[in-house]
Amino acid sequence: MLTIIGCGNLNRSDDAVGVIIAQRLQKYLAKNPHPDIRVYDCGTGGMDVMFQARGSKQLIIIDASSTGSEPGAVFKVPGKELEALPEPSYNLHDFRWDHALAAGKKIFGNDFPQDVTVYLIEAANLDLGLELSAVVHHAADLVFAELIEIISSKSHSIKNLGS
Repeated sequence: MLTIIGCGNLNRSDDAVGVIIAQRLQKYLAKNPHPDIRVYDCGTGGMDVMFQARGSKQLIIIDASSTGSEPGAVFKVPGKELEALPEPSYNLHDFRWDHALAAGKKIFGNDFPQDVTVYLIEAANLDLGLELSAVVHHAADLVFAELIEIISSKSHSIKNLGS
């Protein structure tokens, strides 16, 4: 089972890129169903990420980044490099997807994906707004195309097993 999760805030311009890609993938899968692939829009909720990822063998997370790199740059990073245990807090808004990776492994053990990849797309604009900047929109198209290839390769491998 492959789970793909898009994260971000639809009201903060380029921060929405992960959610927008997840929504595009959901539309694609509605027309091209695949029994072993799940796609979720988890917004900004780290707890959602942790619970939706449970039971999957492979997890892909897509989110915006703000590192000072070139806007539109795409970073494909192994999840192990980004997972972080949260600081003690009583506020669930502080529990992000990077915390979900570490906490999920700790809580769910082998029932949590060990194969985790994170796609980070460098934002150009994180101000309030409903549109992606042109450069991030282009990067989103590239990541979407790569994820469609991953989905297609999983479809072909299942068909080959059945023949």
